Amino acid sequence: MNELIININRESNTPMYQQVYQYIRTQILSGKLERNTKLPSIRQLALQLKVSRNTTQVAYEQLQSEGYIRSENKKGFFVDATISDEMLTYEPIREHQHEKNQNDIKIIDFKIGTVDQENFPLKKWRMITNKIINDSSMFSYGEKQGDIQLRKELADYLFQSRGVNTSAEQIIIGSSTQHLLFLLSLLLKQDYHYLAVEDPGYNVARELFALQSFIIDPIPVKEQGIQVERLLKSPSRLLYITPTHHFPYGVTIPVNERLKLIQWAKRVNGYIIEDDYDSEFRYIHQPIPSLHSLNSNDRVVYLGTFSKALLPSIRVSYMVLPRSLEIEYKKILPLLEQTSSAIHQRTLATFMNEGYWYPHLRKMKALYKRKMNLLHKELLKHFKNYVEIKGGSSGISLIIEVKTKMSEKMLIERAFEHGIIVYPCSKYFSEYVPQYPHIQLGLGNLCEEKIIKGVSQLAKIWL
Repeated sequence: MNELIININRESNTPMYQQVYQYIRTQILSGKLERNTKLPSIRQLALQLKVSRNTTQVAYEQLQSEGYIRSENKKGFFVDATISDEMLTYEPIREHQHEKNQNDIKIIDFKIGTVDQENFPLKKWRMITNKIINDSSMFSYGEKQGDIQLRKELADYLFQSRGVNTSAEQIIIGSSTQHLLFLLSLLLKQDYHYLAVEDPGYNVARELFALQSFIIDPIPVKEQGIQVERLLKSPSRLLYITPTHHFPYGVTIPVNERLKLIQWAKRVNGYIIEDDYDSEFRYIHQPIPSLHSLNSNDRVVYLGTFSKALLPSIRVSYMVLPRSLEIEYKKILPLLEQTSSAIHQRTLATFMNEGYWYPHLRKMKALYKRKMNLLHKELLKHFKNYVEIKGGSSGISLIIEVKTKMSEKMLIERAFEHGIIVYPCSKYFSEYVPQYPHIQLGLGNLCEEKIIKGVSQLAKIWL
């Protein structure tokens, strides 16, 4: 058993559990802690560091959730990640840095992608907008690549929260993830002809690339995410993936599999398109560092959006390009126009700069966690073993596999007849056909009363 020499800075703003987590993670990624190395018990490490057992327990739970370590019954904790020699160049994250008359029925809409509108910080947003509207630059089209102030704020935020080491020059602002994916397909179409995607997965991504004549290769998703073994047999050198919160299953890919993906991209001289979908809202453990943060070879394109944490109508999304693609982007930049509102971009930049972003994010995370826990509890209460819940540990929607002889279409129609709108998942599947219908439930703009009533009604309708 290795003794861990961890220097805890008790004066640091970084929580002690995070310091323990970061130290062990770095030791594993650097190869100093090899696979199957036994770690001190939670109690032993707490005594050694003179910290509470809760501190070491939370650190170990985070490491375990990301796949760095494993727990063996009555034996303890062991390093689970295998780090190859070519991954030893990894640079660790730095600390600072939705036949009765429907009019007579009160609709309950489990719509996907909606947010809790009542908790949008309208007063602060309006105050900032009123202040920046006097800037003469707000009366122009805005910068083609996106507001420079917002791009600088994003570079800092992405580094601190997701480990994305980038600069404002590599960040592109757009009105939506779809718009940015379309732009990316233009940049890649000359040198790449295949796109590997998750199956099931985000249908819009594969359809956008198919419009640009890319050949789509669906890769099955298993318990720990995409089947890397199948990817290795693919002719594709491009991969679109949602590794932190798989769309739509909610699976999180552990670090071992992430490292395999990075190695694959390097070996085939390709790119991973990382859509960091719903990464802000992870409820069981701290947010898992992005694929981009493990990338030392400039092989990851990173995508994110503010549509879930703020409002979809603000229309601000972003893409981080590798240096090689940044050069290609700059060649076509004169032909492009910015699709996101200059006023909304500058308002958001100021909102972040003046310290409103993190408190708002913490508030929304707590709110959505409470709603998700309630939805999960009500599904188990009313459906018991008749549904299998997929997801729920992050994001603002989940999937239920309904063990019934009814079709997906019939389930949706039955629900609608009783004033409840739920959503199909069949469009997310390419080749894989599930045994039972899958239904997607969103909770963003539903109050707790509607969640309780909606689930209760669905059970009466479907069972």
